[in-house]
Amino acid sequence: MIAGVVLAAGGGGRFGSDKRQARLPDGRTLLEASLSAFIGQVDELALVLPPEDAFGLALCRQLALRPLRCDRHRGGMGHSLACGAAWALSLPDCRGMVLGLGDMPAVKPLTVSQIAAALWRGQPVLPCHLGRAGHPRGLPASCLAGLLDLNGDAGARDAVDWSQALRLELDDLGVLLDIDREADLSGLA
Repeated sequence: MIAGVVLAAGGGGRFGSDKRQARLPDGRTLLEASLSAFIGQVDELALVLPPEDAFGLALCRQLALRPLRCDRHRGGMGHSLACGAAWALSLPDCRGMVLGLGDMPAVKPLTVSQIAAALWRGQPVLPCHLGRAGHPRGLPASCLAGLLDLNGDAGARDAVDWSQALRLELDDLGVLLDIDREADLSGLA
Protein backbone atom coordinates (compact mmCIF):
# COMPACT_ATOMS: atom_id res chain seq x y z
CA MET A 1 0.00 0.00 0.00
CA ILE A 2 1.11 3.53 -0.79
CA ALA A 3 0.15 6.41 1.49
CA GLY A 4 -0.28 10.04 0.55
CA VAL A 5 0.52 12.92 2.88
CA VAL A 6 -0.11 16.57 2.08
CA LEU A 7 1.52 19.19 4.27
CA ALA A 8 -0.75 22.15 5.08
CA ALA A 9 0.23 23.26 8.58
CA GLY A 10 2.53 26.15 7.64
CA GLY A 11 1.80 29.77 8.35
CA GLY A 12 1.94 31.04 4.77
CA GLY A 13 3.48 34.30 5.99
CA ARG A 14 4.55 35.53 2.54
CA PHE A 15 0.96 35.29 1.29
CA GLY A 16 -0.44 37.65 3.90
CA SER A 17 -3.42 35.50 4.92
CA ASP A 18 -4.38 31.82 5.08
CA LYS A 19 -3.46 30.98 1.50
CA ARG A 20 -5.06 27.56 1.80
CA GLN A 21 -8.45 29.30 1.65
CA ALA A 22 -7.63 31.50 -1.36
CA ARG A 23 -10.14 30.98 -4.17
CA LEU A 24 -8.90 29.83 -7.55
CA PRO A 25 -10.52 30.80 -10.85
CA ASP A 26 -12.53 27.54 -10.83
CA GLY A 27 -14.03 28.36 -7.38
CA ARG A 28 -12.09 25.78 -5.38
CA THR A 29 -9.79 26.75 -2.54
CA LEU A 30 -6.04 26.44 -3.04
CA LEU A 31 -5.88 23.54 -0.58
CA GLU A 32 -8.85 21.73 -2.13
CA ALA A 33 -7.24 21.98 -5.57
CA SER A 34 -3.90 20.76 -4.21
CA LEU A 35 -5.56 17.74 -2.61
CA SER A 36 -7.57 16.85 -5.71
CA ALA A 37 -4.52 15.34 -7.45
CA PHE A 38 -4.19 12.80 -4.62
CA ILE A 39 -7.81 11.65 -4.37
CA GLY A 40 -8.07 8.12 -5.72
CA GLN A 41 -4.35 7.91 -6.58
CA VAL A 42 -3.04 6.59 -3.23
CA ASP A 43 -4.41 3.95 -0.87
CA GLU A 44 -4.66 6.21 2.21
CA LEU A 45 -4.50 10.00 2.29
CA ALA A 46 -3.76 12.29 5.24
CA LEU A 47 -3.57 16.04 5.62
CA VAL A 48 -1.12 17.55 8.14
CA LEU A 49 -2.81 20.51 9.84
CA PRO A 50 -2.22 22.90 12.71
CA PRO A 51 -4.26 22.04 15.82
CA GLU A 52 -7.73 23.55 16.09
CA ASP A 53 -7.91 24.17 12.33
CA ALA A 54 -11.64 24.36 11.58
CA PHE A 55 -11.11 24.94 7.84
CA GLY A 56 -8.73 21.98 7.46
CA LEU A 57 -10.86 19.64 9.57
CA ALA A 58 -13.98 20.53 7.57
CA LEU A 59 -12.12 19.79 4.35
CA CYS A 60 -10.96 16.43 5.74
CA ARG A 61 -14.57 15.51 6.56
CA GLN A 62 -15.76 16.66 3.14
CA LEU A 63 -13.09 14.70 1.24
CA ALA A 64 -12.82 11.72 3.64
CA LEU A 65 -9.18 12.41 4.52
CA ARG A 66 -7.29 11.54 7.67
CA PRO A 67 -6.46 14.75 9.58
CA LEU A 68 -3.03 14.75 11.25
CA ARG A 69 -2.79 17.51 13.83
CA CYS A 70 0.76 18.77 14.22
CA ASP A 71 1.10 20.52 17.56
CA ARG A 72 4.62 21.73 16.76
CA HIS A 73 3.80 23.13 13.30
CA ARG A 74 5.08 26.62 14.20
CA GLY A 75 8.53 25.11 14.66
CA GLY A 76 8.93 24.53 10.91
CA MET A 77 8.13 22.10 8.15
CA GLY A 78 10.33 19.39 9.66
CA HIS A 79 7.79 18.79 12.41
CA SER A 80 4.95 18.44 9.88
CA LEU A 81 6.99 16.03 7.78
CA ALA A 82 7.84 13.95 10.86
CA CYS A 83 4.14 13.82 11.75
CA GLY A 84 3.24 12.55 8.28
CA ALA A 85 6.05 9.98 8.26
CA ALA A 86 4.97 8.62 11.67
CA TRP A 87 1.43 8.15 10.39
CA ALA A 88 2.59 6.40 7.21
CA LEU A 89 4.84 4.08 9.23
CA SER A 90 1.85 3.13 11.40
CA LEU A 91 -0.07 1.80 8.38
CA PRO A 92 0.11 -1.96 7.83
CA ASP A 93 2.16 -2.94 4.80
CA CYS A 94 2.98 0.65 3.82
CA ARG A 95 5.58 0.53 1.03
CA GLY A 96 6.00 4.29 0.73
CA MET A 97 4.53 7.74 0.87
CA VAL A 98 3.79 10.34 -1.79
CA LEU A 99 4.53 13.64 -0.10
CA GLY A 100 2.67 16.68 -1.39
CA LEU A 101 2.44 20.34 -0.48
CA GLY A 102 -0.84 22.13 0.18
CA ASP A 103 0.11 25.04 -2.06
CA MET A 104 0.61 23.18 -5.35
CA PRO A 105 -2.81 23.21 -7.04
CA ALA A 106 -1.77 22.40 -10.61
CA VAL A 107 -0.30 18.91 -10.08
CA LYS A 108 -2.09 16.36 -12.28
CA PRO A 109 -3.65 13.22 -10.75
CA LEU A 110 -1.69 11.12 -13.27
CA THR A 111 1.53 12.50 -11.78
CA VAL A 112 0.58 11.32 -8.29
CA SER A 113 -0.41 7.94 -9.73
CA GLN A 114 2.93 7.58 -11.54
CA ILE A 115 4.91 8.53 -8.42
CA ALA A 116 2.91 6.03 -6.34
CA ALA A 117 3.50 3.26 -8.88
CA ALA A 118 7.22 4.01 -9.06
CA LEU A 119 7.53 3.76 -5.26
CA TRP A 120 7.10 -0.01 -5.54
CA ARG A 121 10.70 -0.08 -6.81
CA GLY A 122 11.83 0.86 -3.29
CA GLN A 123 13.77 4.03 -4.04
CA PRO A 124 12.98 7.74 -3.71
CA VAL A 125 11.03 9.20 -6.63
CA LEU A 126 11.72 12.68 -7.95
CA PRO A 127 9.19 14.14 -10.42
CA CYS A 128 10.78 16.41 -13.02
CA HIS A 129 9.50 18.73 -15.72
CA LEU A 130 11.97 19.69 -18.46
CA GLY A 131 14.77 18.44 -16.22
CA ARG A 132 13.79 20.51 -13.16
CA ALA A 133 12.92 18.58 -10.00
CA GLY A 134 9.62 19.35 -8.30
CA HIS A 135 6.90 17.98 -6.01
CA PRO A 136 5.18 15.81 -4.90
CA ARG A 137 7.98 13.44 -4.02
CA GLY A 138 7.98 9.72 -3.43
CA LEU A 139 9.55 8.34 -0.27
CA PRO A 140 9.94 4.57 0.08
CA ALA A 141 9.20 3.01 3.46
CA SER A 142 12.95 2.53 4.02
CA CYS A 143 13.34 6.35 4.18
CA LEU A 144 10.44 7.13 6.50
CA ALA A 145 12.12 6.33 9.83
CA GLY A 146 14.84 8.85 8.95
CA LEU A 147 12.19 11.58 8.86
CA LEU A 148 10.86 11.02 12.38
CA ASP A 149 13.41 13.27 14.08
CA LEU A 150 13.13 16.20 11.66
CA ASN A 151 12.42 19.59 13.15
CA GLY A 152 12.71 23.24 12.28
CA ASP A 153 12.86 23.95 8.57
CA ALA A 154 14.62 20.67 7.79
CA GLY A 155 12.82 18.83 5.04
CA ALA A 156 13.20 15.53 3.24
CA ARG A 157 16.13 17.07 1.31
CA ASP A 158 18.09 16.81 4.56
CA ALA A 159 17.20 13.19 5.28
CA VAL A 160 17.01 11.52 1.85
CA ASP A 161 19.79 10.91 -0.67
CA TRP A 162 18.03 12.36 -3.72
CA SER A 163 21.02 11.48 -5.92
CA GLN A 164 19.78 7.88 -5.66
CA ALA A 165 16.23 8.81 -6.68
CA LEU A 166 14.38 7.58 -9.71
CA ARG A 167 13.89 10.72 -11.81
CA LEU A 168 10.48 10.71 -13.52
CA GLU A 169 10.36 13.14 -16.44
CA LEU A 170 6.70 14.17 -16.61
CA ASP A 171 4.60 16.37 -18.84
CA ASP A 172 3.29 18.27 -15.83
CA LEU A 173 4.33 21.87 -15.24
CA GLY A 174 2.29 21.64 -12.01
CA VAL A 175 5.19 19.86 -10.26
CA LEU A 176 7.07 23.17 -10.36
CA LEU A 177 4.23 25.59 -9.60
CA ASP A 178 3.68 26.49 -5.96
CA ILE A 179 1.77 29.45 -4.57
CA ASP A 180 3.80 31.52 -2.12
CA ARG A 181 2.40 35.00 -2.74
CA GLU A 182 -1.01 36.25 -3.76
CA ALA A 183 0.45 37.37 -7.11
CA ASP A 184 1.32 33.71 -7.88
CA LEU A 185 -2.41 32.98 -8.26
CA SER A 186 -2.44 34.90 -11.54
CA GLY A 187 -0.33 32.13 -13.08
CA LEU A 188 -3.24 29.72 -12.65
CA ALA A 189 -5.74 31.60 -14.84
